[in-house]
Amino acid sequence: MFLRLGEVPTLVVSSAEAAELVMRTHDLSFAPRPSSVTIDIVGSCGKGIGFAPYGDRWRQMKKICIMELLNAKQVKRVESIRAEEVGLLLRSIAAASGFVNLSKKASALANDIVAMAMFGGKCAGEKSEFVLAYDQVSELVAGFFPLDFFPSSRIVRRLSTVERRLRGSYGCIQRIIASIVESRNAEIAANGDQEDFLGVLLRLQKQDSLAFPLTPETIGAIMFEVLRLHPPNPMLVPRESREGCEIMGYHIPKGTKIHVNAFAISRDPRYWYNPEAFNPERFENSNVDFKGTNFEFTPFGAGRRQCPAILFGTSAVEIALANLLYHFEWVLPDGENSHLLHMSETFGMGVRKKVELHLRATPYVHSGYV
Repeated sequence: MFLRLGEVPTLVVSSAEAAELVMRTHDLSFAPRPSSVTIDIVGSCGKGIGFAPYGDRWRQMKKICIMELLNAKQVKRVESIRAEEVGLLLRSIAAASGFVNLSKKASALANDIVAMAMFGGKCAGEKSEFVLAYDQVSELVAGFFPLDFFPSSRIVRRLSTVERRLRGSYGCIQRIIASIVESRNAEIAANGDQEDFLGVLLRLQKQDSLAFPLTPETIGAIMFEVLRLHPPNPMLVPRESREGCEIMGYHIPKGTKIHVNAFAISRDPRYWYNPEAFNPERFENSNVDFKGTNFEFTPFGAGRRQCPAILFGTSAVEIALANLLYHFEWVLPDGENSHLLHMSETFGMGVRKKVELHLRATPYVHSGYV
């Protein structure tokens, strides 16, 4: 579907066949990221890998991610961190009386795992300020930003307050990270290298060598089905055509913004039987996965701009999910029916459940938390 959103020509891709054309057949043509006020702010004007322009600098950053930061060795190194943080989560749930807000606990778990992996600690002094600033950025990104659709309008720019607020919140995030990096440099000078993610990056910088009875199958199937029904980024990260090309008989002009509607594709009855039903068994004894070869299921994208942190993210989800299901029986509040559970979503930097999930957790006898 071709749209003109204000001044911005936009193509929305909502079928697996068209997604394959964009992310495999014409992957190079659609490798760039678009530019907008929002993207330029949260992407640090293309300095981060997510929104970096396609070219040598992006290739260098991707190589660092794949070879140094997110390889199997690093994910294995973080295994003890994941286990420790999940253990703390289990103990806090077991100690709780009444219902627990599982949405908040899952969010805190994700924040702590990432902070420990990145910086070697939870950064307690900076964490609350960082999370607050991140939530503000996420809320602003989820809203309507007229300047993204009318970038040449001086009137829109003059009347808009969102840009100033977004720059302020994102600037706060950058200052916190800069403070952590400065502290880590001092630690390394005193105690030697540390091989968390930040330690790896600082080591590379110093080298100056850069050009620029739950079975594993059941847990995996549940995780796949959650990603199918609720992809982390329902429209994936947008791309932009670097040259004119033809998709399914239609000419796509150079500079067109491309959205792949992963949410619609993963619920399309042409590819999925009874697509609205939560049915993890559909992935058992199935060759379908999210590595970018099955275009009916691309929660992490595909091709050159596929998310490089798939293994890191799915490993954390898998160990948390397995432990939560193994150690506790979960019960909804009285009067609530699982078939009527509110599953609508809210969007921002990612997707989350709109209505927080409150459950009562009863430890199983075998769990050790009774």
